[in-house]
Amino acid sequence: MFLAWNEIKKNKLRFVLITGVLMLVAYLVFFLSGLATGLKDLNRESVDKWKASGIVLTEESDKSLYQSSMFIDQLDDVQAEETAILGQLSAIAGNGEEKENVSIFGIRQDEFIMPEVTEGEAFASDNEVIADSSLKESGFKVGDELQLSSSEEKLKIVGFTDKGRFNASPVLYADLDTLQRVKYGEGAEANAERINAIVIKGDKLEGIITDDKLEVIEIETFIENLPGYTEQNLTLTFMIYFLFAISAIIVAIFLYVLTVQKISMFGVMKAQGISNLYLSKSVIAQTFVLAAIGVLIGLALTLVTGAFLPAAVPVSFDIPTMLIYGAVLIAVAIIGAVFSVLTIVRIDPLKAIGG
Repeated sequence: MFLAWNEIKKNKLRFVLITGVLMLVAYLVFFLSGLATGLKDLNRESVDKWKASGIVLTEESDKSLYQSSMFIDQLDDVQAEETAILGQLSAIAGNGEEKENVSIFGIRQDEFIMPEVTEGEAFASDNEVIADSSLKESGFKVGDELQLSSSEEKLKIVGFTDKGRFNASPVLYADLDTLQRVKYGEGAEANAERINAIVIKGDKLEGIITDDKLEVIEIETFIENLPGYTEQNLTLTFMIYFLFAISAIIVAIFLYVLTVQKISMFGVMKAQGISNLYLSKSVIAQTFVLAAIGVLIGLALTLVTGAFLPAAVPVSFDIPTMLIYGAVLIAVAIIGAVFSVLTIVRIDPLKAIGG
């Protein structure tokens, strides 16, 4: 460690460049990690709020809430500890100034998927809704009347709730009758008993359905089947993995070049009896110090950047995940240093000093 630190102090510029590259890679990895977490939250916030164990959809829906359609009386075919009915519709809602893509959930106020109101009050009359708080950032407020693209009905925001987005859209929570009027218009009475799903709570998911036209799906499986959810996460995850590989290659190249430049010096040291193990430890220690400094600076810059980002940017930093990624970056940097270690081991002292 003494040799490694002394060399860093003597050749500051070289090692600042290496640290700078590692810092930029770490910064990009951490930011992509935050983006991946933020986009996940955009898709699943409202579902996570249910704290449910499963959801019942029609078998022919292919695990899609949008494609599922059943009747309320099919609730009798589900033998779970707790159940809640759910109707759903996607629409564009506007308050005269702003427009947003929204997802409307038709629910019962006395069932467990009813959200907690953080501002205003719960819906109590027809066409009243509780809105996700992200809509406030777009200019919506309590008391706004919403015109929907797919209906003549107008909805009124009477309250807001936190973390209520579904498949990247803010959710409007309404009673089931309101949803039916919005969804079916003049045919609302004929479709009054139609819903999209039954949300369930309970430790047991097997054998709770007696209707072979229905299927129960674990909540995590349901989320993974949301449109674009899995593909989006895989894309960002692969980008992070590629950055790990790039980091190892960059460190390997830098340290290899530095090692080649110092072959004669290493040859003299080996001729003096300094072992390969000692020199190898020095290179590894040097790499660890540089990588640790780069990762810590990258982490700090990421958190500072996150503090100044507008709310519209879907970034959410999961510190435990970021720490794991930081440790992996340090590990792959050390792996990259192995090539320099192999070069040192192969140095012939006599040839290196011109003997």
